[in-house]
Amino acid sequence: MKFTGTDQYVATEDLKVAVNAAATLRRPLLIKGEPGTGKTVLANEVAEAFGMELIEWHIKSTTKAQQGLYEYDAVSRLRDSQLGDEKVKDIKNYIKKGKLWEAFERDKTPVLLIDEIDKADIEFPNDLLLELDRMEFHVYETGETIKAKNRPIVIITSNNEKELPDAFLRRCFFHFIKFPEPETMKDIIQVHYPDIQQALVKEALGVFFDLREVPGLKKKPSTSELLDWLKLLMAEELPLEVLKSKDPNKLIPPLHGALLKNEQDVHLFERLAFMNRRQNG
Repeated sequence: MKFTGTDQYVATEDLKVAVNAAATLRRPLLIKGEPGTGKTVLANEVAEAFGMELIEWHIKSTTKAQQGLYEYDAVSRLRDSQLGDEKVKDIKNYIKKGKLWEAFERDKTPVLLIDEIDKADIEFPNDLLLELDRMEFHVYETGETIKAKNRPIVIITSNNEKELPDAFLRRCFFHFIKFPEPETMKDIIQVHYPDIQQALVKEALGVFFDLREVPGLKKKPSTSELLDWLKLLMAEELPLEVLKSKDPNKLIPPLHGALLKNEQDVHLFERLAFMNRRQNG
């Protein structure tokens, strides 16, 4: 099996190579890139392309590695014992399986997504080293060892919010998703909006890439935000002249709330417009 992208996902050649290399090696594929470049969606598309089940583990700042294996609810067991509940005799009733356990017990190879691993504590990746390497872990409460029936394809995403440990990186196949070039972006837009007017795409992409190049921008708009913006432009049926306008008083794009996501960036454009008015006044 080779990953070649899907009808709904435009994959560059280097991304295809990375996915297939990780699948061949059965090493975790660590994907980094700007937010909104399709890192999380990639796992969905790989699962669809390979005809595999997708198991998703979305990481939060409070997530612990142990939760991916299992959690033992000692409090519920104590409460049930006080109530005389018969199920306390079997400790398995109080063990909740984590996402790794779910992936390990599947009869067919699944795709396991560990999403935004850099949100967790710095020790989180190290705490999963052995489990991801050996594809097994021990359940101390029952004395059993859980081994993967089929080694899952593991895709791990990171937004680069913090550095990951070297020992963890050594066990991964790494790929950085570059921000799409204009031609690739056209292909992505065509997949999502096959009936869109090419004149609109041309003008919108010009505004979009110019906006990303503005010095001092706190958050550059992403691919997903461009797609939202295009959807709004089509819904509002704005004339192309609005996008073509070089009026210094209209530096902020129409419906800019889809592209600019904080007040600092909006204020930046307002200041630029004010400066242009003074220079041209």
